Amino acid sequence: MSTPRLDKAKARKAAMHPDRPGEECRGAPGAWVPQIARSKCEGKGDCIAVCPYDVFEMGQISDEDFAAMSLLQRFKSRVHGRRTVFTPRADACQACGLCVVACPERAIVLVAK
Repeated sequence: MSTPRLDKAKARKAAMHPDRPGEECRGAPGAWVPQIARSKCEGKGDCIAVCPYDVFEMGQISDEDFAAMSLLQRFKSRVHGRRTVFTPRADACQACGLCVVACPERAIVLVAK
């Protein structure tokens, strides 16, 4: 699947959000990691569009994660093509928190490693 690249306008908007967590992009790489709630993520990709460190990528939710969802969550997942976001480069995260505030489903939290 193709993934959108950095959207500077979305990133600026997220940077101005008053509830933005993290260390404003000053964290040591890998000290914080974004954690995705599979039951909430609808794969819209706003996190991909705002992440300056290319931490995220779009993919298909696994059958195991899909089966663990409630009926309503499975329905929503199907409507969105069972897409979800993964963090294959979580070790590059510098805790800017842009992904957290950009996510329309509030499916991302930053966790100290």
